Amino acid sequence: MRGKTREILDIFNKISAIPRCSKHEEHISRWLQQWSSEHNFQVRKDRIGNLVINVPPSNGCENSPGIVMQNHMDMVCEKIPDSTHDFSKDPIQFVYNGQWLKADKTTLGADNGIGMAIAMALAVDNTIVHPPLELLFTVDEESGLNGAIDLEPEFIEGKILLNLDSEDEGVFTIGCAGGENTSLMLPLHFSNLPEQNKIYRLRVNGIRGGHSGIDINKHRANANKLLARALQMAYDAFNIQLISVQGGKAHNAIPRDAEALLACDPLQGSILKGMIDEFEQTLKKEYATTDRSVALSICEADESAVNHPPGLTSDNTARIIQLLLALPHGVAEMSAEMEGLVETSSNLAMVATKDNYLHIQTSQRSSVMSALAEITFKIEAIAALAGADTRHGNSYPAWQPDMKSPLLKRCKEVYKHLFNKNPIVEATHAGLECGIIGSKYEGIDMISLGPTIKNPHSPNEKLYIPSIAKVQNFLAALLTSYAQ
Repeated sequence: MRGKTREILDIFNKISAIPRCSKHEEHISRWLQQWSSEHNFQVRKDRIGNLVINVPPSNGCENSPGIVMQNHMDMVCEKIPDSTHDFSKDPIQFVYNGQWLKADKTTLGADNGIGMAIAMALAVDNTIVHPPLELLFTVDEESGLNGAIDLEPEFIEGKILLNLDSEDEGVFTIGCAGGENTSLMLPLHFSNLPEQNKIYRLRVNGIRGGHSGIDINKHRANANKLLARALQMAYDAFNIQLISVQGGKAHNAIPRDAEALLACDPLQGSILKGMIDEFEQTLKKEYATTDRSVALSICEADESAVNHPPGLTSDNTARIIQLLLALPHGVAEMSAEMEGLVETSSNLAMVATKDNYLHIQTSQRSSVMSALAEITFKIEAIAALAGADTRHGNSYPAWQPDMKSPLLKRCKEVYKHLFNKNPIVEATHAGLECGIIGSKYEGIDMISLGPTIKNPHSPNEKLYIPSIAKVQNFLAALLTSYAQ
């Protein structure tokens, strides 16, 4: 492992030892401020918690254009069901596997911790000649880009921004989807269970999950959708009563696990189990390429289930199942302008019964804002037909590509000179803070890049170690090219 890579991974390891789930960035913020003080850098914090660290230019570069290197502090905190990791206090445990780095049963947080580490390493590297730098660290990106949304107009000064939150080395991202989240609330109606009925627990797991933007077109299963399909089969055959349903943990992650408590006559229990076993084999064939470990199971619930509320009425049970089946998930439209780019999609992200309501959260994305409105209207219409209320939030704009960008031109030239090949230039279906930042800072020229990360937002997340040095070398050369 080369020296620069080792240095960056050492910083990343320190970052990963600090809790930083979305909306809980106070510890990583204090650590960044302490780091700034140790290096005599000025640091400012806004009212929501975003930080900007000013790094003075190299001697003779005082009049060079200022450059912003931007990352978000928070991470998606996901783990496999048998993990005992506590994200509120436990360090992320690194697992090295050849040229890849992953975590032990949890998300790695390379999204966006490795970008943070690269920016910090560049800022203290005295061998690099660079212009004035602003290291911008935003909060609460993963739950809706909220830190960027609340950026104040004068918080940064640079007119060139390098977002280090992309996940394929050698790819320059110059556009991204806009997005909106929708919350649905359906009232629950209860009915006492027949005395002879038993309570069963139906589980869906073994699914890869992934990022609801980057991985939405990869035919990966959605645990909430599979649970709904299994429940519909059970309801059609035995008129089951639902008691509760739960699935998904984050609006921007494809759900990996879901479960339901249901009641039915014990004489039908063995037949129901056989039906679920058969459906599991069907799904293994259906997802043989992408989710071959998908698992369905049903068993009699333990004694704790007795404390659950009464069963839901037959009508309410049917309405919940039909609503979950009707709500869209996956790719709705491919781009007509950029081949292979997803234009519009929706993620059926989270489902839970709580406080006498069924709560559902969906996350919509599109690079065309009118198409984003259309799919959001569709979800609203389906909810209305089911008798559910809807609320919308965390809306953010798309970032429209600019092929004539001076920054893009320079980046392509520097990359070609360093690596003797052309970079890939593309837009992404993921949400990036660039769209919001661009709407707040008129005339800012932006690009997004980063080392190679696979399966972000899931415990399968992994970082390709050799890509770190390539990104560091490119950024060092790019900064130097502006230090004239």
